[in-house]
Amino acid sequence: MPLPKYIVRLTDAERIHLEELSRTGKRAASVILHAQILLKADVGEGGPGWNDAQITEAVNCGASTVYRVRQAFVEEGLPVALFRKKPTGRQYRKLDGVQEAHLIALACGEAPAGRGRWTLRLLADRLVELNVVDSISPECVRMTLKKTNSSRGCASSG
Repeated sequence: MPLPKYIVRLTDAERIHLEELSRTGKRAASVILHAQILLKADVGEGGPGWNDAQITEAVNCGASTVYRVRQAFVEEGLPVALFRKKPTGRQYRKLDGVQEAHLIALACGEAPAGRGRWTLRLLADRLVELNVVDSISPECVRMTLKKTNSSRGCASSG
């Protein structure tokens, strides 16, 4: 099933604004790219009305980018089509100070029997076993250990 086609019709003021944006080069690359896409997609009077394949070739971007910019312009307007969305949610810390202390103490301690050293997965699993946390990913363990000043790889961390 083909994707729906979003028809871009720019007003004279919008066209002038977009041409100015793409000509000056004093904006983020993504804003300039989106402005160029809209200018080439314009089927209004004075616009070239290119198809997605031609635009993709001309501005050197993916077809999905062209599609998304067209869609954003038609459904939500010019500012949304030009500028990226702001991040919606704040990333909250997965571990509090006490839980971080447990993790660091565990990582600095002896490795489990039969192992030469701790792995991130082993640390994550052990934190769950000890009921320090309900669940935790090895990536969260990595990021937490990365921000500490201690080095698990050295014999002396001083």
